[in-house]
Amino acid sequence: MKQIVVISGKGGTGKTVLTGAFAALAQNKIMVDCDVDASDLHLLLHPSIKEKNIFKSGKTAVINQKKCIQCLKCLKACRFDAIDNNLIIDPINCEGCAFCYHICPVNAIELKENISGEWFISDTKYGPFVHAKLGIAEENSGKLVSLIRQKAKEIATQQKLDLIIIDGSPGIGCPVIACITGVDCALIVTEPTLSGLHDAIRVIKVARHFNVPIKMIINKFDLNNDMTKEIEEYCNKTNIPVIGKIKFDESIVESVVQCKTIMETSNIEIKRTIEKIWSNLNWKHNFC
Repeated sequence: MKQIVVISGKGGTGKTVLTGAFAALAQNKIMVDCDVDASDLHLLLHPSIKEKNIFKSGKTAVINQKKCIQCLKCLKACRFDAIDNNLIIDPINCEGCAFCYHICPVNAIELKENISGEWFISDTKYGPFVHAKLGIAEENSGKLVSLIRQKAKEIATQQKLDLIIIDGSPGIGCPVIACITGVDCALIVTEPTLSGLHDAIRVIKVARHFNVPIKMIINKFDLNNDMTKEIEEYCNKTNIPVIGKIKFDESIVESVVQCKTIMETSNIEIKRTIEKIWSNLNWKHNFC
């Protein structure tokens, strides 16, 4: 079983659009949307949800008023001002540090686990799909990413699937680290801008720190040929294969508006470009 993750140093580079195209091209695979903070691969794959699960993460303190003796130790100790004068804990301000829980002399404070999001196992016309939705302003996105990756791996093992395609998170934070660890190849999608190159370099450093093989794709390369050349020169110096360049085309924009993968468009040239990239990436599933 091989695992490939499509990532980017910043949002909006075309990472999810490319992942959707790979989902249409690959055989005997499962897809995972690990961009749990802003998941959108489902818009292209149109999943039919088969299993829905609650994701719990972090804890919030709650005072049992029947046990409370009004000693005010918790009120004085809370550094986050989460406890008001009526000894009611504001769940928004509570950081779950558990200090109040430990100093309460009568054990009147409980720590209750938060419901932070949901995760799903679905079917699509391209195969099984595991995805998730983290709640607004909730934490532990890395934990949720690790959870759905593990579930995808279990399904792949049960169904004897050869490949896991992961739509990763943008940037270099905790969910990105959870996306790339243990994969066989990280495919970085960038665009020909100075910020695109800068952010790509940052995520390259993260991938290399974890000894993950890297390949590069330059999206919308024809919008800035000078920057495209600079990106290629950087990749050449750092031994990163550029396995494809995708030009800007309105048919790609139209496919996104229609919630379709690139491979469902009528633009033959673009589809051939993507097929060539997949061929360069997927040579006998060795990837990198």
